[in-house]
Amino acid sequence: WYLANLDNLEVVKLLSEVIRDFAEGEIQQSINRFDLDITLEAYLEKSYYKTASLIANSAKAAAVLSDVSREIIENLYDYGRYLGLAFQIVDDILDFTSPTEILGKPSGSDLISGNITAPALFALEENPYLEVLIEREFEQAGDIEKALNLVLESRGIQRSRELAAHYAQLALEHLTCLSPSPSAQALADLADYILSRLY
Repeated sequence: WYLANLDNLEVVKLLSEVIRDFAEGEIQQSINRFDLDITLEAYLEKSYYKTASLIANSAKAAAVLSDVSREIIENLYDYGRYLGLAFQIVDDILDFTSPTEILGKPSGSDLISGNITAPALFALEENPYLEVLIEREFEQAGDIEKALNLVLESRGIQRSRELAAHYAQLALEHLTCLSPSPSAQALADLADYILSRLY
């Protein structure tokens, strides 16, 4: 209702794209359950559809409504895209490192459901036995605990942190088109906040 009443077709299209992307991300995730051939690029694409598209297109929509230049509009889209990827990677790290009481779901629930995220992808490069556990869909007693330990003992969490920090930095680089202001600072602070969730 509010979106339609903005009376701005470009913004309506942008936020309609978010809905389409979210559906695409959910479909990709269910198709790729327990898929050991998933690449980091495919994981990032799914992360874009499920999370980053919302932030990227929302930032772009706000820029369109603010009537700024096309250069700023595209920079804010890229800011949102990279911020969204950082957010999703951090979320995927927390799935392994946060206690169940904080998460509201069991630790490693993504992996248990066959959703292979960045920490597991990196861990797979170090320990081929993790592949065996995933391939048999954790059907044997103790498989889940072994898999979670393999991820936590690998450099998967650290490498994922570095990847999230990389995308947060890319997001910040796309804010240099804005003049200094409390609003621009708030956008920059969001990148720091996302990374601070890890500590």
